[in-house]
Amino acid sequence: MKKYIVANWKMNPQSVAEAEDILAYIDEYLKNETEKKERSLIICPPFVFLDDISKILSTSQLSQQAELGAQDIALADSGAWTGEVSGPMLKRLGVSYVIVGHSERRWKMGESDELVNKKLKTVLANDLTPIVCVGEKVRDNNFKEFLKNQLSATLAGLSDDEKGKCIIAYEPVWAISSNPDSHPDKPEDTLKAVNIIKEVLSPNTLVLYGGSVTSKNAKDFLLLEQIAGVLVGGVSVQKEEFVQILKNL
Repeated sequence: MKKYIVANWKMNPQSVAEAEDILAYIDEYLKNETEKKERSLIICPPFVFLDDISKILSTSQLSQQAELGAQDIALADSGAWTGEVSGPMLKRLGVSYVIVGHSERRWKMGESDELVNKKLKTVLANDLTPIVCVGEKVRDNNFKEFLKNQLSATLAGLSDDEKGKCIIAYEPVWAISSNPDSHPDKPEDTLKAVNIIKEVLSPNTLVLYGGSVTSKNAKDFLLLEQIAGVLVGGVSVQKEEFVQILKNL
């Protein structure tokens, strides 16, 4: 089964030169990989680097395994939306995937399920593949109901065909390292959430794990048949650590 490795660079690195260095390191590893593995590598840099990264991906070993993703999308395709980047703009830069509903945008920036739903529909309308993030802030007795409600609201109004085009990234906020009260997730606990997601959507839904993935825990999640891959955050710009994750496949 092909696994998805999504690198969410967030607001990193600080220069194109650093971005090029990260990709060159990954590219060198892929060139020397003795056993070719079934994977789909998706690089999601900040908007300002999309053009540069697009050119690098198309002219290196990465072109055979990597695709370009964006971290967000504007609600409209054009018009008076200061500071926003539209779907058509993303497509012209070679973007294929868009992250929507990331926990940082939900919890830090106040994006509601309704807003995420609108962005999700915009992604689909532009023939881009959405990576839809969902997840509870705390794991308590109500987490199943919370997750079901969040899924229903986030994917409201979508046809079964449209839902089938979505990749779901399960992000337990309580397990994310930037959370001061975080504690590690366990694969068996993640499977409970994955089963809920597949129950609400479809048994064939692709579900990624995105709760502070590192080279130390990635293999535990990637070995599970029910999990289609990982959404890697902060360590995706740590080139040695990220390559270790690729080796875990």
